[in-house]
Formats: sequence, C-alpha cells, structure tokens
Amino acid sequence: MPPKKKAKPAKSLEATLWDAADELRGKMDSAQYKHVVLGLIFLKYVSDTFKVRHDELTRLVNDPDSDYFMPTEAAKMSVLEDRDEYTAEGVFWIPEGHRWEDLRKAAKQPDIGKRVDEAMGAIERENPTLKGVLPKNYTQRELSQENVGGLIDTFSRQDLAAEEYKGLDVLGRVYEYFLSQFASKEGKKAGEFYTPRSVVQLLVEMLQPYHGRVLDPACGSGGMFVQADKFLAAHGGNRNDLSVFGQESNPTTWRLAKMNLALRGIEGNLGPQWGDTFHADTHADLRADFVIANPPFNDSKWGGDRLRQDVRWRYGVPPVQNANYAWLQHFLHHCSPTGAVGTVLANGSLSSQQNGEGEIRKAMVDADVVECIVALPPQLFYGTAIPVCLWFLTKNKAGVPNGMKTRPRQHETLFIDARQIGFMETRTLRAFSEADVLKIADTYHAWRGTETSRGQEYGDIPGFCRAVTTSEIAEHGYVLTPGRYVGSEEVEDDSEPLDAKIARIAAEIRDGFKKRDDLQTDVLGALDSLAVADE
Repeated sequence: MPPKKKAKPAKSLEATLWDAADELRGKMDSAQYKHVVLGLIFLKYVSDTFKVRHDELTRLVNDPDSDYFMPTEAAKMSVLEDRDEYTAEGVFWIPEGHRWEDLRKAAKQPDIGKRVDEAMGAIERENPTLKGVLPKNYTQRELSQENVGGLIDTFSRQDLAAEEYKGLDVLGRVYEYFLSQFASKEGKKAGEFYTPRSVVQLLVEMLQPYHGRVLDPACGSGGMFVQADKFLAAHGGNRNDLSVFGQESNPTTWRLAKMNLALRGIEGNLGPQWGDTFHADTHADLRADFVIANPPFNDSKWGGDRLRQDVRWRYGVPPVQNANYAWLQHFLHHCSPTGAVGTVLANGSLSSQQNGEGEIRKAMVDADVVECIVALPPQLFYGTAIPVCLWFLTKNKAGVPNGMKTRPRQHETLFIDARQIGFMETRTLRAFSEADVLKIADTYHAWRGTETSRGQEYGDIPGFCRAVTTSEIAEHGYVLTPGRYVGSEEVEDDSEPLDAKIARIAAEIRDGFKKRDDLQTDVLGALDSLAVADE
C-alpha cells in the first residue's frame, strides 16, 4: 500500500484573499495594482469601523435605559447621522451612498470604477486628515470594471466577514500581508515601501520602544510604526504612551503609510504631505527617544551638493556620492540626549574610507555614540543581494535612566555576527524565527544591562558576539566589521594530530574513488551482458 501523502497545510485567510486578488490583476503592472488593491482594503476598513459604531448607536437609541434613547424615528436618525458621534470615537465619517455595502451592491455595474473613485473623493472631503491620501484610479484603462467588481466581491467574502466579527484588526493583517506579497513581486523596487518583517522585528526588539517619541524619517509604508505598536501590545503597554512621527519622500508610498497607520488605529504625524527629510525636514525641532529607519542603501542622489554646510554634520560633512553618513548624522541630530537610534545600512558603511567616510566614522567612534553593530545574513531583502548590517547609536552610554535602566558602558561597543542565523523562508528569501530575533536582541540587552533582559548575564561568544573597547577599534583603523572582532566559533578539539588527520582523510578519499571505479566496472559489465542477450 503506497504511503499517504502529507496533507498540505490549509491556506491562511490572507493567502487565500491574495490568490483571489492576484488572479484579477490581469496584465496590470504590480506597482500600479498595489494601490488599487490596498485602497480597497482601506475603504472596506473605514466603512466597517463606521458600521460597527453605527450598529452600536442603533442599539443605544433603541434602549430605554440608555442615555442615547430616542423615542421617535426622526430623533433616532438625527443621532445615527450625527458626524460627531463617530469622529469623537476616532471613527472616520463615511457619507451615505459611499459605504462598502453600497459598493458591494453595485459591484456588477459597468460604472463601478467611477463609483469607487467618487467614494474615495467623498471620504477625503468629509475627513480632512485623509485629504490627498486615497487612490482615485479605478477607471483607468488598464483596469477592467469586471476586475474592480471582482475585487469588491473578494473583500466581501463571508470568511473575511467572520474574522472581522472577531476583530477588525484582521484587515490590518491583510494589508500587511498584501504589502509583503507586492514587495516580493516588485523585487528591488520594494525597498522604497517595504522592510522585511524579520528586520523590522529585530530592530524593534532591540530598541524596545515602550514609551516616548518614535521617529522614522524614511518611513516607507509605516512598517516600523506598526511593529512598535505590536511590541507595545505584546508587553502590556499603552498605545497612548507612544507618539509617532515620520516622513516619506515618495508621494504614493506616503499615502500607503497614512492608510496603514489608520488601519491599525495608530495616530501618527507623517507631515501634511510627502517630503524629503534632508531638504524639507517636517520634524526639524523634534528630538526623539527612538529613531528607527531603513533608508535607501548607498543613495547617490540625495542632493548632498546643496547641503555642504549644515548643523547636522557634527562629525564631518558626508560625501555627495553616498548618503550613508548623512543618514547616520541626521538620525543622531534627531535623537534626544538619552535616546537611541536603530537603522539598516549597507555593509560598506562599516569599512569605507572613500570621500572622507572613514574620518566621519572615526569621529563617531571617538565621540562614543556607536553602541552596537550587527552583521546580518544575506537574502533578507527582496531583490537585492547587497550585504547589510544594523547600526545602533546613542548619546547615553552613561546609562542615564530613560524609563529603562541600563549599566554604564562608556568606550565600549558590542559586535554581533548574525550572518549564520535564520532560515530560508522561500527559495530566494531568508527570514528570522522568533527564537533567532530573541537570541540577538537578548544578547544586546544582556550586554547593556537592560532591566528587561530576563536576568541573562552577558558573555563574549567566539564567532557570535564580543564587547570591544574604543582603543581596540582604533587599533583596527576604526573599521566596524563584526567578523574582525568576534573571531571564529570554537570547535571541539578531537585531539587527533593534524598530519594523522590529513593522512586518514586522504585514505578515505582514495578508498571512495576505488569503490566508484569498481561500481562503474560492474555496471558496464551488466550493460554488455544485456546487449549480448538481445542479439
């Protein structure tokens, strides 16, 4: 009896919805289709949150024991259609005729795209914070009206409705999943709007933003803020303890971020519109408790020729040809005296001597603002093989309390080599498990003496982590590559002399070759005998 095939695991709701939506893409470019689909998810979310509040008010106006009770139908309607009853609860006002149910009923109509565009425009007009945010491209030639209606039907499925009944956060999860899938399709361009989940989780777990001001000056679609919010929820924190500030230079990506935060119920200040944080800093006066970012790698088009003299370049003027050290100093400029910075950069930033970068790095190390460097494994990012690392910076190695106690660690830097950590999630993409993230983050917090470090004591581990003095870094020419400092992983000594080991291995190889030759002779003989038998 043949062995039973293993049953394939059931697809998640997010994956099922993605497959259905992707089928409707047709020949439309993924980069365009992204805004079509994510805009509809957002429209459904704001409509559904409106409906939840509408249903709650309906119950209250009909309850004689409620302060909202109204005796007549006209009085009840005056409450149900009172905008303030919704906005006071943080719910967007959705005008009648432009709600999801209205669109669902009209999904098969030939003008459904026009109706969606009108709904998006009406919602923007009624909610000033959404002005200029929502896509209005549902009548474009590349998008058939049948496909627009098909997407509305897809997001009206009963299995999604059932999950929404448990909690509207499911639409936030769907939005995040779709972002990752679009990133996978767009490859290298995905870096403009999406940072892989593993990298975001690691950055947030190491920074631990329990409270205070969080800034991401290159915020993409807002993934850092969403993860910070998840971290807070997982540790029993209060969302109101975090204030979110961001900036994004790409207009369409800025819109994605605004929708992403709204879907999660996160109130964030992303500026009145998109903008370049170097040349039009929306939060110029902000000094944040946490700066967390994934800026463009090795950006040569950052306009540095117009910023040769700037108060932010405290450690040296960054080269026009590469923005890496402009980003690092920009982050430090926005960091409070007791704050911390966590960012992703290309590995070249650790050792480059070009165009004065080595001198800037030296100045930063000597100023004792470089706290930790983590070398990451390859293939963590979509569509790029550039090796990357994490930089953690602070002006507070003295351990001045900032809602969290740490030990004094002046003139000391931690190096972590995480290049061997992680697993291949797909054929081309590596990811970290939760255990992987905690292994790295716990090492960092144990070294810092963070009061939340689970009582773990720090110790150097050859091949993985090592605490290094500033004087030793200077001896190495201020190169910050972790592999230079952590050494090699210790292997168990088998006490076999080297010459004996070489002789043994050589004999095993020769024996293998002989067995291969003998097997080849036997196979050829068998083939010859078959040929004779055929004659």
